[in-house]
Amino acid sequence: MTMEIQNGYLTLEHLSNIELYYTQIELISEDHLILTGDEFHHSVNVMRNSIGDTIFVTDGKGSIITSKIISINEKQLSASIIDKRIFENKAGNIWFCIPMLKNPDRLKFALEKCVELGITNFILFSSRYTLSKKVKPEKFHKTVLAAMKQSLRAFLPQITYASFNDIIKLEGLKILFDQNEKLEFEGKAELNKVTYFLFGPEGGFDKNEIELVEQQNRFSLSTNRLRSETAILKCASLLKFH
Repeated sequence: MTMEIQNGYLTLEHLSNIELYYTQIELISEDHLILTGDEFHHSVNVMRNSIGDTIFVTDGKGSIITSKIISINEKQLSASIIDKRIFENKAGNIWFCIPMLKNPDRLKFALEKCVELGITNFILFSSRYTLSKKVKPEKFHKTVLAAMKQSLRAFLPQITYASFNDIIKLEGLKILFDQNEKLEFEGKAELNKVTYFLFGPEGGFDKNEIELVEQQNRFSLSTNRLRSETAILKCASLLKFH
């Protein structure tokens, strides 16, 4: 089987036959690694991996590791490391600021697809017209973990919570999307500069919130009105770091 790494994700001849697993960096040493919990269960009980099989594991910090299983017990497996590839997170300076959506399934969908498209940093935020004011970011951990593995990415996304005003105070470029703006976003962004992309909630941004972002950094994503999650995905697909 041939294997190569391109742009931070794994490409294989028979992609449908490959599973990518995740383990915490603390469970990886110089020459071996350990799988526990759900990842262990999936590897051994679902995928039926056994001693001698080759598995691919990411630490979620930029490494994809080729390893061979050397032991299995009731709670974990141990594998010897054959090869480790380390990658640059090309989206490391990009933060997607996603409003708290009333329907959590739509929020999960947006997060999942953004991860597949390479976004690794998320801030869930509340503003004047968000319909849902707060949720625990850890609620979406399994969603982004599964999306990372499914799309063969090497970086486990981080999700935090903040208010709109908190985000505005952060150092870095702010880009805001609003249906009424005349400038259309074409996907141009300086990847070496910390940038926060602010997407409008279901109730839209308040006029005072919009004015906190400089005019030249306010854009529309379509001449038609888009659902919040659709606008988020369109922006993610336009960015040129995939």
